[in-house]
Amino acid sequence: MRKIQPVLNAILIALILLLSACNNDPTATQATTKATPSPTQTIAPASTPLPTPPPTAANTPQPQFNSPVSPVNTPDAAKEIQHYTYRIINTYPHDPTAFTQGLLPLDGIFYEGTGLYGRSSLRKVEPESGKVLQQINLAPTLFGEGITIFGDKLYQLTWKSKVGFVYNKDSFDLLQEFYYPTEGWGITHDGQKLIMSDGSDTLYFRDPETLEEVGRARVFDDKGPVVRLNELEYVKGEIFANIWQTNRIAIINPKTGQVTGWIDFSGILSAKDITQPVDVLNGIAYNAETGQLFVTGKLWPKLFEVELVPVE
Repeated sequence: MRKIQPVLNAILIALILLLSACNNDPTATQATTKATPSPTQTIAPASTPLPTPPPTAANTPQPQFNSPVSPVNTPDAAKEIQHYTYRIINTYPHDPTAFTQGLLPLDGIFYEGTGLYGRSSLRKVEPESGKVLQQINLAPTLFGEGITIFGDKLYQLTWKSKVGFVYNKDSFDLLQEFYYPTEGWGITHDGQKLIMSDGSDTLYFRDPETLEEVGRARVFDDKGPVVRLNELEYVKGEIFANIWQTNRIAIINPKTGQVTGWIDFSGILSAKDITQPVDVLNGIAYNAETGQLFVTGKLWPKLFEVELVPVE
């Protein structure tokens, strides 16, 4: 028993030391400590789409030279432009108080639209005498502009009021009003569509029944855009356009807007014919049945039948 006792004591001491070592082990403490959970990850909200920025001068596409009946065309700047002068065939009297804005021949008479506030009118005129056969006056607040006849209807524009009128061509009874977002300057037609100008380089094509816009063409020559397009006349498949404040008429391809010719009417109204203040060349009339071409101007005392003479 005495021999066993020392052995038991040694074993007991060893157990005490072992237990003491376990209580001081940091891993044991870590195992009994409840882990603190990490914060839940915050999910960022989806970004709100920004509105598309409005176009700026840097990224706005430039207007195209376009056709109302065919795909966009690029101007052929190298195409030769024919220049014309004129020969006077006949001279007719013209009302020197008529501020001519539109002119056309039909059934042996001239239809004429005149302008100026308080003096705008629509009239029928006898060519040989210049006598006014029939006339209606526009309201004093309206400035009359170009006219054209399509079928049995006569269309007349106004300048800044953005309203046009449709009349019975014989009685001048008002049938309809129509509106447009630009100024009104000149108007003609190609047998299918009305063609309007607004003083810019743009021609506007409209359906003659609905009067809705159906196309545009920008006018240009070898030097660039041609602006101040005024009174218009459709002549043998091309558009003749007075250029405001000049003595020139542009001949325009309606499908491309390209100027194919220029007519210079400088000197057609001689100094001896000017007995009172006159304004610019304005008023082109073409008789498709006879091939006659007529021109006059605002407050001019004469109206001329002319023949075009190519400049060699």
